[in-house]
Amino acid sequence: MDKPKIATAALTGCFGCHMSILDIDDRILKLIELVDFNKSPINDIKEFTTRCRIGIVEGACATEENVEVLKDFRKHCDTLIALGDCAVMGGINAMRNTIPLKECLEEAYLNGPSVYNPEKKIPGDREIPLLLDRVYTCSEVVKIDFKLPGCPPSADTIWTALVALLENRPLELPYELIKYD
Repeated sequence: MDKPKIATAALTGCFGCHMSILDIDDRILKLIELVDFNKSPINDIKEFTTRCRIGIVEGACATEENVEVLKDFRKHCDTLIALGDCAVMGGINAMRNTIPLKECLEEAYLNGPSVYNPEKKIPGDREIPLLLDRVYTCSEVVKIDFKLPGCPPSADTIWTALVALLENRPLELPYELIKYD
């Protein structure tokens, strides 16, 4: 029998949630027995090759490319998990939302104290993903089935959630796994 498929993606963020997935340590061998990874930086598969039972997305939507990736995940995954504070609440990326985009770009490329830009040009190459007017949480872009906050969520939280979903049990996380004090 085919194993369920899991896909993962990192949007705008630090990649810390993927590191937390890897922090499940030797349980990763158990996870490999339970699932096959499809599109994921974990196995370097760049495109979906099949429908996935679970999609895990970390990071916020700050670029048009992020939105496209997230919509593609929603289309290809039965269950979609927003993993980490950036995906759930915008995280540190959302600090940009208090400043107009034009000011952010000018500070980054023209006026910053360490900027050397004699041409006084803000990059506009087609290869650079276009920034959105603000940073969006994943649930502002697509329907999200489960949210696992934390910066990053602990490996135990991720493991407990994945196993529950794979075993078709309700996702019930004890307080010890979701407290941040």
